[in-house]
Amino acid sequence: MTDPTGAGLTATVRLGAIPVGGGHPLVLIGGPCAIEDEKHALLTAERLAAIAARHRVPFVYKSSYDKANRSSIRGYRGPGLAEGLRILRKVRETVGVPVLSDVHQVSEVGPAAEVLDVLQIPAFLCRQTDLVVAVAATGKPVNVKKAQFLAPGDMRNVVDKILSTGNRGILLTERGTAFGYHNLVVDMRGFQDMRALGFPVVFDATHSVQLPGGAGDRSGGERRHVPALARAAVACGIDALFMEMHEDPDRTLADGRPLSDGPNMLRIDDLPRLLAEITAIDRAVRA
Repeated sequence: MTDPTGAGLTATVRLGAIPVGGGHPLVLIGGPCAIEDEKHALLTAERLAAIAARHRVPFVYKSSYDKANRSSIRGYRGPGLAEGLRILRKVRETVGVPVLSDVHQVSEVGPAAEVLDVLQIPAFLCRQTDLVVAVAATGKPVNVKKAQFLAPGDMRNVVDKILSTGNRGILLTERGTAFGYHNLVVDMRGFQDMRALGFPVVFDATHSVQLPGGAGDRSGGERRHVPALARAAVACGIDALFMEMHEDPDRTLADGRPLSDGPNMLRIDDLPRLLAEITAIDRAVRA
């Protein structure tokens, strides 16, 4: 296996049966921003898994049982811990894919670790030592999103916190860096800097086009830039691509509230073409 970045091969981390890093081919992580209900989760997971399988891309399903960091008190957060984990367990057992969701407080870690194949630390919480250590102590793989206010090299301290528990199942995710008000930018140099820490690097292509708080009581986004950034990141040699996806990203609740981060989520109909493009790029950079 070869390393396309020149930073040296990373460790291989297994998400269920799926190897990430270590020179293995690109992995897709994705799904709706927040869980809506069991039927929608199963239909979405089955459709995404089928698309990924056609393009021979290993797939991990992601959806949040609770989005605790919504801009507004009125924002839709999901079904909550117990119901959300029940649904994610059903997805895992029915569709046969690993599942990932984010945890926001230490009290969630135990129940989440019983169901999830990967526990995710949200970007805003990646420096919360008690949470990071509690998640790492489960022994499950940990996906840590780099905060919008941190430099790539600062993730070394987060890695050290996880390693202190003996857990080496670490993924580091780039999701954009704050650039003035309501804007994020992606510094492609950061992929190589973070991979030099020795662990697989993930690119969150959809949150990287988010406009945090840009719509007043919710975040805006620029969905049109997702494919270009995804192609560029794969060319830089990332190990996995993270994208939140929905059949109708701009759909709202009956009272007009958005269900999820609609403006930056990818339409599922656009996934097949993008996967064809990025798998060709991935093969080229690894050749």
